[in-house]
Amino acid sequence: MSESNIRHAGLIALRHAGVWRGVLIEGPSGAGKSDLALRALDAGFRLVADDHTVVFVSGGRLWGKAPEPLAGLIEVRGLGVVAADALPFAEIVMLVRCVERPDAVERMPDPRVETIADISVPVFDLWPREPAAPAKIRRMMQSLGVAS
Repeated sequence: MSESNIRHAGLIALRHAGVWRGVLIEGPSGAGKSDLALRALDAGFRLVADDHTVVFVSGGRLWGKAPEPLAGLIEVRGLGVVAADALPFAEIVMLVRCVERPDAVERMPDPRVETIADISVPVFDLWPREPAAPAKIRRMMQSLGVAS
């Protein structure tokens, strides 16, 4: 296993082909990362990490998990930090960047990738507050062949 680092991002996952495939959700504080993760959990995703994710490479693939003090916790704005049923880790297969406004998302974007720990990961922009955001994440994963 390679050296790990912590990203200011949440991580949610869907099970596909026997493996938990994860989506990093990045954005500045207050962008709606945790709110998007909560709605994704209601849409069948599982929580891995909220707000901070330890990323590492193992077996030539990128993985993520929650830092120990934050494992199994998620922030619910207006309520506080609460316990959540969380996975211990998941393979990271894509990155969603939270944008500030709906019109900041390109209608037909060209494919993009970001290199994280020497692994290329597809990147999608998404306005996290739109009702269809969790469904869009599932469709993005399906377009990559990593979700059913």
